Amino acid sequence: MKRYFTKTPRIIMRFFSNYTWRFTTNKKQIYLTFDDGPTPKITPFVLSELKKHNAKATFFCIGKNIENHPHIFKQIIDEGHTIGNHTHNHLNGWENSTKIYLQNIQKTAKIINSKLTTYNSQLFRPPYGKIKSAQAKELQKLGYKIILWDVLSADFDTTINHQKCTENVLKNTQNGSIIVFHDSVKASKKLYATLPKVLAELSKKGYEFLAI
Repeated sequence: MKRYFTKTPRIIMRFFSNYTWRFTTNKKQIYLTFDDGPTPKITPFVLSELKKHNAKATFFCIGKNIENHPHIFKQIIDEGHTIGNHTHNHLNGWENSTKIYLQNIQKTAKIINSKLTTYNSQLFRPPYGKIKSAQAKELQKLGYKIILWDVLSADFDTTINHQKCTENVLKNTQNGSIIVFHDSVKASKKLYATLPKVLAELSKKGYEFLAI
């Protein structure tokens, strides 16, 4: 299955420098992100683990999941985490026109921002990391920041175990890293085992977990 980088190569980050891959800092600060929620049982588990370490994170939510589980979405907000847009139904940008893609994103934006009281979410992460340049340009014109990552846990990969998933994160994390997990059913088995270890180990190393 492996057709991805667990550590994004610098050449890719330089070539697509109009996207946010990581943050430049000398401080021991990192940014945990969770894609595909909110999901019953799984997202509350994530929130519980984050709370144990006074950690904040960014949740890139799917619009239909917000509609189906508004109480979990509210819990994310109430506990001080930030929200990003992940399309309404996990749309692949490469397989859809710019018009359809933007309509899908804006549909989710209305759902998200109707529930936020202190700010409007302007963070977007393309599902699968796949987005056309024309789509990106239109989103940026609307004020969106496109957030990708430099560390991928690969918790979605059914061919690896949770030890490898944990290694992917601990081996590649640096100051300013943006790390991807998934609060989804598919990733849950590895997430349950990996997230507590990652939070504990990186806390021991003195890292602070911030929301974007």
